[in-house]
Amino acid sequence: MSDQNADNDTVATQADESQQPEMVPAEQVAAALAAAGDFKDKLLRALADMENLRKRTEREVADARVYGITGFARDVLQVADNMHRALDSVGPELRASTDTGVKALIEGLELTERELLKILEKNGVKKFSPLGEKFDPNLHQAMYEVADGSAAPGTVAQVIQAGYSIGDRILRPAMVAVAKASPKSSANDNG
Repeated sequence: MSDQNADNDTVATQADESQQPEMVPAEQVAAALAAAGDFKDKLLRALADMENLRKRTEREVADARVYGITGFARDVLQVADNMHRALDSVGPELRASTDTGVKALIEGLELTERELLKILEKNGVKKFSPLGEKFDPNLHQAMYEVADGSAAPGTVAQVIQAGYSIGDRILRPAMVAVAKASPKSSANDNG
């Protein structure tokens, strides 16, 4: 019977050994942890890159919606300018004319100009006229200087052509005449 006990002890010892995990050297564990850290770092970087790409794409799509019509809007501004010049060329005597055909033509031109400006504004294009504002080279294009005692030096004294913006960008700067100090006032300032 002692042989049977010895066999049972051998089987029990083998079962205990098979249940215990095989011991892994510390170098392998350290290498596995380092590899896991590298993969985690790469995953976090990839997720950050994807988030940045998503934000950049959203920004580009929004810009395309707002500024996509810029070229077309610049071309249409020429039509608006011609319409404005046509109305400005109509003198007061023609406006006072009793001829209903002439009055209807002028009213039609005015209505067309208003509608054109309304459609431009609906699409994000805004007209601005900087009369009396301080000259800003980012918004205005100085055509000439004018001695104007009623306007402070460096301000817009006359608007030759209105400016237009689209979104927060200038589509076309306003063409202006800038007030300069009159010679008499600059002599008083020096003396």
